Amino acid sequence: QAQLVESGGGLVQPGGSLRLSCTASGIALNYFSIGWFRQAPGKEREGVGCIRGTNGDQYYSDFVKGRFTISGDNAKSTMYLQMDRLEPEDTAVYYCATGPLIRYGVMCPSDAYEYTYWGQGTQVTVSA
Repeated sequence: QAQLVESGGGLVQPGGSLRLSCTASGIALNYFSIGWFRQAPGKEREGVGCIRGTNGDQYYSDFVKGRFTISGDNAKSTMYLQMDRLEPEDTAVYYCATGPLIRYGVMCPSDAYEYTYWGQGTQVTVSA
């Protein structure tokens, strides 16, 4: 059974940076797409971005493009979400997820329903 554990959340001032980690066990991440999602209070879960395997093509939602970067370390079975120039609107619980096998010529999926395994989430609060 695959398990994902996120870490790295916290309180940061607007304009600051955080790096979230997502460590996997029971699954070889380099064969799967990995997605990052977030859910703010009173709002639906939304996709932040995804990556094919630990270092493949990436997709980002418009509201984080140019500010967030997804990367991975296959040897550590860990994915990262580097978040720069954070804004108060980025405040949310952030989740990593995996499940979709990488398919040739197909981008990583951006919809949450495509993902099977989820971490417990980590809180990110952007506030002065």
